[in-house]
Amino acid sequence: MNILILGGGGREHALAWAVKQNPKCDRLIVAPGNAGIAALAECASIDILSGATVVTFCEENAVDFVIIGPEAPLAAGVADALAAAGIPAFGPSAAAARLEASKAFTKDICGACGAPTAAWARFDQAEPARTYIRAKGAPIVVKADGLAAGKGVIVATTEAEALAAIDDMFGGAFGAAGAEVVIEEFMAGEEASFFVLCDGETVLPIGTAQDHKRVGDGDTGPNTGGMGAYSPAPVLTEAVAQQALDEIIRPCMAEMARRGTPYRGVLYAGLMIENGRARLVEYNVRFGDPECQVLMLRLGAQALDLMLATAEGRLAGCKVNWAEDHALTVVMAARGYPGDYVKGTVIRGLEALPQSSSRVVFHAGTAAHEGQIVATGGRVLNVTARGTSLAEAQAAAYAMVDVIDWPEGFCRRDIGWRAL
Repeated sequence: MNILILGGGGREHALAWAVKQNPKCDRLIVAPGNAGIAALAECASIDILSGATVVTFCEENAVDFVIIGPEAPLAAGVADALAAAGIPAFGPSAAAARLEASKAFTKDICGACGAPTAAWARFDQAEPARTYIRAKGAPIVVKADGLAAGKGVIVATTEAEALAAIDDMFGGAFGAAGAEVVIEEFMAGEEASFFVLCDGETVLPIGTAQDHKRVGDGDTGPNTGGMGAYSPAPVLTEAVAQQALDEIIRPCMAEMARRGTPYRGVLYAGLMIENGRARLVEYNVRFGDPECQVLMLRLGAQALDLMLATAEGRLAGCKVNWAEDHALTVVMAARGYPGDYVKGTVIRGLEALPQSSSRVVFHAGTAAHEGQIVATGGRVLNVTARGTSLAEAQAAAYAMVDVIDWPEGFCRRDIGWRAL
């Protein structure tokens, strides 16, 4: 098969790494890709937000299957354009992708099917939102309704912080994503990520993970796109996972189908777990980043078979074959992230690291320049390892981090601390 992956981050490097191991993959193209991806696949420069452009590229390159990595092309309807052209693709339609593209839409779905989630209210003007916050008090959660690259959520511990978030959102800090705002009850507990595949009817769980959103050790400092993750997440016990499937995920998928917008793709449910029960924080309509990195390291070549079955409506006969192991990834970011940071700094030492089925450095924001690897983003590398225990995976990942020579980079040193 000729396979095209859309995206150029650490998630897409992990997807490419897994797909490449499957003998069904004859030719692999990633658009736009990055310096790490270029070592195992062809990279192409196309507009991945244009369905027409992607379709034309697929037709010119005899692409048999498209895997859509980020949320933006899904919200832009790229999966719809591919479906109309008869090109199989992994990823939901634009109508189904509203589960991530609009937080208010997701709340409406939860309300319609009775899925447990936080109490909430929606606002399109600042003053009523401020009045609501003053009435409810803090802690409280303020969210941009639309897509904000994982950064449009402020967990405000004080009323002043919540009011400032309202000013930022309606002041344009998140662009069009903040034109409407959802304000939610603060949910106490431990957050974890539950990943399932859905082909419009069948829901198949494929793994659990826990991300580390705050920039500093001990979950301190501002929120980021994610500073590290591990899988599986012990807090998502078999009983909690079953409750989440029965009360949250399957009812929501049934409601989507009832509305004529069946969901096909990976669904990533962010769950808040307290006293052995889960409530929905939010849905994402793609693999998490950096959670994808640990899932792919554990899934390996079967990931492609599962994604094909999802696209072809064959999940009912599928099962996931898990090794009894653990995976952990450490994000190395440019100093200053999630604020201002310098681009173009040189990363050395990568060539000295092992690259195996249990030790991989996934590139998130890199480019090749004059024979060297340089940083081009905020989150730059995902140093990832598997082990028979989480402690073993953690030790292996940090041993790899310590070999990388990048003075302008930093990482958290406590990834996996909750479970350990």
